[in-house]
Amino acid sequence: MTSDLLPEFSFRHSAHDRLSDRRGDASFLETAWDDASTRVVLIRDQDLAVSDDGVHVATLSPAQAPPGQRMLLGAADGVVHFLVVESTPDDDPAGDDDAPAGQVFRPLREVATTLSPLDASLAVHAVALTGWHRRHPRCAVCGADTEVAMSGESRRCPVCGAQHFPRTDPAVIMLVVDDDDRCLLGHNAARDATWYSTLAGFVEPGETLEDAVMREVREETGVVVDGVAYAGSQPWPFPSSLMLGFQAHASGTAIEVDGVEITKARWFSRDELRREVEAGELVVPSTISISGALLESWYGAALPTRLGAPAG
Repeated sequence: MTSDLLPEFSFRHSAHDRLSDRRGDASFLETAWDDASTRVVLIRDQDLAVSDDGVHVATLSPAQAPPGQRMLLGAADGVVHFLVVESTPDDDPAGDDDAPAGQVFRPLREVATTLSPLDASLAVHAVALTGWHRRHPRCAVCGADTEVAMSGESRRCPVCGAQHFPRTDPAVIMLVVDDDDRCLLGHNAARDATWYSTLAGFVEPGETLEDAVMREVREETGVVVDGVAYAGSQPWPFPSSLMLGFQAHASGTAIEVDGVEITKARWFSRDELRREVEAGELVVPSTISISGALLESWYGAALPTRLGAPAG
């Protein structure tokens, strides 16, 4: 069961069975690939094949799939789904011109909010898996080239025998409120001047999630948090994070930003947030991200705009 504390947001639910127990079953994998009802999700470079209106993941039959690295995604409604990462020469990048009819290749961020729960579930799995394999071609133990194993579930080193599994980096993301029920939003130095969002940061080794929330808020804004409650999570494969959402309470309101990552931070009442967003003076995250969902949960209704750029 997932938490009811937050409104819907992209990638919130996993809608396919990942068939982890079948990944090493060569007979099953061969039979599934030969089945005409099996569907193939296609990735080219880092983009996903979708319908030309961006509403659906554009799957192929195995017979239609181009050459590439094949990996198992899982099954839904009795249909097995594979991923094929298309082989494209580095010096001859392909574009939409040679995409199958009715398909285009788009970054997952562009289509995340239009996909069905099943398509979003398959897409985020495919993009995350592709990214990890692309970034980890060598053995972290001996440095040798590794090879895909267990139908994409891992990589194996043929030299030292080490097995490597996909990396996911835990990051906390939090909506901080004060005694007056105002929310704390920060401006990241990498964003446009009007952009404000919830605070976030990676969990450090040997640290609990709750401690990470308190540390990140204090480091970035100088605000001390004295209460932390878990709200929900979101896979965020840009490139490999798991966003762990929290609601937090501040014991004080004094702000002193770090000036490096966060250059400005403010407390917002609901009226202030609505007024500034509607005036075009403030941009906040949409619910493509859990950041927007946390903010909308505090706001108590649909945000006054969903036009904000995605977080992360």
